[in-house]
Amino acid sequence: MFRYLALIWDDTLAHQRETAHLLSQVIERAPSWKPALQQSGLSVFTTGGGADGNGVHPLWRDRGVILGQLFRRAQSASRGAAPAQILPEEAEAILRHHGRTLVTAWWGRYVAFLKCAGNQVTILRDPTGTLPCFTLDHQGVHIVFSWLEDLITLPGVPLPAIAWERLAAHLQLWELGHHQTVLDGVERVLPGEAVHLRPAAKTRELFWDALSFARTTLDEDPAKLAPRLRDTVRYCSRTWAEGQERILLRLSGGLDSSILASCLTREDTAAEVLCVNYHSPGADTDERRYARLAARRAKLKLIECERDDAFRLDRVLQVALTPSPATYVGRMAASAKDAELSQRHGAPCLFTGAGGDQLFFELRTWWPAADFLCLHGFGRGAWRAAMDAARLAQMSVYRTMAMALRSRLGLRAEGDVLVWQMALLGGAAASTAPRDAYLHPSLRQATGLPVGKLNHVRMLLHPLAYYDPYEREHAPAVVNPLLSQPLIELCLQLPTYVLTRGGHGRALARRAFAADLAPEIAARRSKGSIDQHLKTVLANNLPWARELLLDGELVTRGFLDRQKVETALSGRLNMTSVHVTEIHGHIAVEAWLQRWRSAAQAGSVS
Repeated sequence: MFRYLALIWDDTLAHQRETAHLLSQVIERAPSWKPALQQSGLSVFTTGGGADGNGVHPLWRDRGVILGQLFRRAQSASRGAAPAQILPEEAEAILRHHGRTLVTAWWGRYVAFLKCAGNQVTILRDPTGTLPCFTLDHQGVHIVFSWLEDLITLPGVPLPAIAWERLAAHLQLWELGHHQTVLDGVERVLPGEAVHLRPAAKTRELFWDALSFARTTLDEDPAKLAPRLRDTVRYCSRTWAEGQERILLRLSGGLDSSILASCLTREDTAAEVLCVNYHSPGADTDERRYARLAARRAKLKLIECERDDAFRLDRVLQVALTPSPATYVGRMAASAKDAELSQRHGAPCLFTGAGGDQLFFELRTWWPAADFLCLHGFGRGAWRAAMDAARLAQMSVYRTMAMALRSRLGLRAEGDVLVWQMALLGGAAASTAPRDAYLHPSLRQATGLPVGKLNHVRMLLHPLAYYDPYEREHAPAVVNPLLSQPLIELCLQLPTYVLTRGGHGRALARRAFAADLAPEIAARRSKGSIDQHLKTVLANNLPWARELLLDGELVTRGFLDRQKVETALSGRLNMTSVHVTEIHGHIAVEAWLQRWRSAAQAGSVS
């Protein structure tokens, strides 16, 4: 489990220097921590890493360090890019531009600390935001960290308090997109953002902006774009696999994970790839047939594991202390088994096809028709775009065109914003949470962007969780090749009506990999789900779940409506008005709150 701690201070101020010196001594005495860079005003420490690909990349003359995994941009997407050693002239360019050239000439999974001119320290998080990056100011010293439990073990650093208004916003949005977290004083560095720290000054600057790619439209024939998409996916997948001896690949049998399997054959990588499929009873939760087809096609070994319907939900009370509530949905069925398989087979990394739905555009919506009208009006191709969108949304073409026209005219249309309907929220959550204040800053500047592309951008702005807050250091490092920077940049430039040409979700991706996949998978329209598994686990833990939520902080503070919770969890589960994932989401938040309450009472991390 690769983690880091960094201290940044003004070395001319005695009290900051003394505080930083004390904290540095404590970190250095811990046997697992190693110094990555020590300069006046900047100390960086790391622990873990190595086998998972993460490491320390020092800059020439100790003027900075880049943590994580870094790749130089290849001249062609037809070949991979070996992990990079930064040359002196490259380091000079990085420092001269305060890190901006990292975003344009490199990619990967990294956080950089740069000693720039004018006594400035710059923190830069890569555009995918894979490695977490949080900051907290303590007695004038900026502490930068990836794992909160490392921070609060430091002497004199108080346990952050919960910001209840932000928790209310979190309940509505599922994830805050701004710099603030649910904890007072703890802020995040956004993906692609540089934070410049000078004596008595702090500024932020987005070096990578999704909007700039979304506004650069590659509106070409899908027959020309499909090979480029295929090359980029294969390039990113092979690059992440380089240097690995053995890899676990989560293979559901769906399109995205099957595409990934097709890119990691013996011909593509020297690593041994072991596929793992999780299944449970139910029409949509057992995808072994498709997983077997994908593994056989790629000539990869497949391990089949049954999900544990007897999972005890009270185990989620052992969640790690994190800056925002951590979800267990998607983890409870697999995390412990992933960790076991990783250890047994010596596979430190787990590859997944996560992000494909967002990236390749799986949503069943009329938006692509509106995007076409916005870019081309009622010219040639408008009717075909409307027909495709109608098929995608499973609506009449006339209703689809009416929605698209309203959107084109700047009017509100039904379903024009991605909203997750929350059935159990109480009045306190809605009244205390100014949702717009917690959106990603880029979304406030997205004027003029078509509705489909705007939502495409919105889906790709939030990085997936990197650390497992339940298995912690036992979990393998997660790699999501489909969420690599070169691939995100390409797909943001592709119009939604090109990504869904023919009226099918992920149509361009299907076309790009048609020759690499089993025909049944390339043509598959259904998607796997773990909903039945989630319902079974909840039913098996119903008395415990009722007690946790009804006696918990969320109900007490009015963030959840007591009567609605009672109705949803009464007797046999009532799933007609509330989705099972919402209930599990609230359980996860309540477990997180109980963990913080216990830590506050104990005064330390247990």
